Parts: sequence; structure tokens; C-alpha cells
Amino acid sequence: MKHAFKFLAVAGSGAALTAAAPAWAAATPPPSVNSGDAAWMMTSTVLVLAMIVPGLALFYGGLTRAKNMLSTMTQIGAVACLAMLIWVMWGYTMAFGEGGSAYVGGFGKAFLAGVTPDSISGTIPEYVFASFQMTFAAITVALVLGSTVERLKFSAAMVFAAVWLTIVYFPIAHMVWASDGLFFGMGALDFAGGTVVHINAGVSALVASLILGKRIGYPTERIVPHSLTLTGVGTGLLWVGWFGFNAGSALGANGAAGLAMINTFVATASAGLFWMLAERLSGHKGSALGFCSGIIAGLVAITPAAGNAGPFGAIVLGAVASVICFYAVTVLKPKLGYDDALDAFGIHGIGGVVGAIGTAIVYAPSLGGPGKADYAMGGQLIVQIEAVVATIVLATIGTVIAVYVAKLVTGLRVSADVEREGLDLGEHGERAYNY
Repeated sequence: MKHAFKFLAVAGSGAALTAAAPAWAAATPPPSVNSGDAAWMMTSTVLVLAMIVPGLALFYGGLTRAKNMLSTMTQIGAVACLAMLIWVMWGYTMAFGEGGSAYVGGFGKAFLAGVTPDSISGTIPEYVFASFQMTFAAITVALVLGSTVERLKFSAAMVFAAVWLTIVYFPIAHMVWASDGLFFGMGALDFAGGTVVHINAGVSALVASLILGKRIGYPTERIVPHSLTLTGVGTGLLWVGWFGFNAGSALGANGAAGLAMINTFVATASAGLFWMLAERLSGHKGSALGFCSGIIAGLVAITPAAGNAGPFGAIVLGAVASVICFYAVTVLKPKLGYDDALDAFGIHGIGGVVGAIGTAIVYAPSLGGPGKADYAMGGQLIVQIEAVVATIVLATIGTVIAVYVAKLVTGLRVSADVEREGLDLGEHGERAYNY
């Protein structure tokens, strides 16, 4: 399977298509909706929504201090809602519109023009395909905020989200997942979003945190999560929702979805345990936070390889990514001194790179992957690396632009007084907890 997201949208009803077809094509049945595929994709779409609210909101919220819990959850929910509206207006057509270039789609489907209940994408209604992809855009921009919590203005987050989606996410989604996209044409393997979602969000998170600056008191003061219980609940919801994310990326209820499902189980399980093992080997106790971090690292790494690896390859990929992300979070981050508050870069950025490059390895049939017998691993590695590097460059440039636009329009940081008091009260006038 070359790639799960090849765009096959067909506008108009089956009857109209049949009437327009030449006589010699009459024997070919018109495209039609497969009810099983449609039902699975509608379910997958809702599962991805559950990853955002409540999943990511609880995961990130629990990792902040109590005074910023509501601010974190509100920013995640609000940018996700904004992404959904922008997706309908111009995001969908920029990502999957026909008649564009290798870098961005055409604008013929702005505001979903021409999309009707009879429009078909592959074997599912086009509205379902558009909704599924909409949730990917929504969670990706929300992931970026993991690096900027506890000091970024709510208004700045909203402006940033609108600009970033437009100049970063939509073009990269087109290049990777649209059939006429640049990376798609190169043969890059990205089953469910290693480049589009995780490298994109992780690198953008690092850039945004560097421009924004460190939180007051970081790293000299002890800043710890206020509720690992909520983070644990969020982790579980993310894992459950990720089956929609990964298995749903097969765009149907089929064997590819089944492969993505088992890989999402075993890669994640491997990563959760190996993070705790890395903690023990480094002289610390295996922690609940480490377990949750490992789970997310495994999910991130298997995303591009979900339908492009065998189960054993997925286990190895999850373990390797977990250990590398552990090093990035516990050694690299303190050494370099950047304040990626919730380790969006350390887990999503680094894990995404490991997963995207590792996909070229685990895809090999000799390692249990679904590649053909004549699969050339070296050539695919080069393609994967090229796609990773290009994504990093585009995300970096686009994020710089988006952050400075937000700075110009609203300013970036809350005042020092608001930051010390907490953004819950300072930005939203309420508390998560009343003592």
C-alpha cells in the first residue's frame, strides 16, 4: 500500500456520473458508498475528537500547575474549534482541493463548494472524509500549545492558530497526503501523520517556546504537574482515540485498518514499559509520569508506520522511540535550557522523527513489513529523510511568521502579575479548584 490518504473525491451523484460516461464505460459500476467503511470512518472521526476534548485537554491540563488548569484546557478546546471552522472555509480545499500545485491544493472547494451528500471519496461520503481530516487539523494545532502553556495569552493562541494552520499545516498536509502532493509523489510513507501531525507540531512547539521565552522561575523553581491522575486519564483517552487516528487512516474497515490497530496496541505497550525501564536504568524509580510519557511516545512513533509495519517491527519501533524521547526530555532539554513546558517537542517532535525515518526500516518485508519483495530500504530511507527535513524547515519558517503575527496583533505573553497569579484567574476569571 503506497499511502492510505490518496484522495479520491468524486463530486455528484452516481446517476449523474453514469449518464455522463461514454457508452463503452457503461459496464463499470459508478463509485458507491460502502456502508461498513462509512460507519467505521464516522466512528474513527469521533474517536479523534475524543483525543482532543477531553483527552489532550486532561493530559496537558494535569501536567500544568493548578492555577493554569482551566487556561490550558480552554486554549486547547478553543483552537480546536477555530481549526474546525477554518477547515470548512479554506483548509479543506488547501489540503485536498483539485487543480492546485504540488505544494497546496486548488481553491475550488472553499467553503466546501460542490461537496454534497452524494459526493464520494473512495468508498465513503466526502463529508465524512472532510470531517475525519478536520479532526487531524484540530488536534495538531492544539498539540503545539503544550510548549507555551502558563504564559501565552489566550488571544495570541487564537491568532497564532489561524495563521499557523493556513501557512504550515494545510500545505504540509497537501504535500504528504494529496495524490498530487510533493511528498506523496516522492513516495514518502506516512500512514497517519508522522510528518504532518507530530514533526510539524513538535518542531513548531519548540520554535514557539524559544520565541516566547521561559516561564517565570524556570528552571530554578520547582515546577511540577498538579494532577498526574488527570494526566493518566487523559493518556488513556488519547490511546483509545488513537485507534481512530491510526486505524481510521486506512479510510475503510479493511485489512490495513486491522494491521494499524494491532500495531497501535503493541508499539504503545512496548514504549510505555521501556520508558519506565529507562528510568530504572538511569537510577530513578519507574514513575506514573514516565509511563504516560512512554505511552504517548509510542503512539507518536507508530503513527507513520501504523499500516506500514508488522507487529514485531512496531514493538521495536515503540521501544526505540521511547528510549530516545526519554533522553530528549531528561538530558537534552535540561542541557540546552529551553522551556518546552509539557515536552511537546521532546515527545512529538523527536518521536515523530524517529517514527518517520524508522518507517522506512520496518516497512521491509524481511522484517515483517508489508513492502514488496523487491523493496529498496536505502532509497526509501532517503525519501523519508528528505520529507522529514523539508517538514522541519517549513514548520520552522511558518511558525516564526505565525508567532510574530500574533505578537503584532495581540502581544504574546501575559503580564508578570498574571503569570504569577495564574492564567485561570488572569485570563478567564475563574478557578479550576475552589479550596
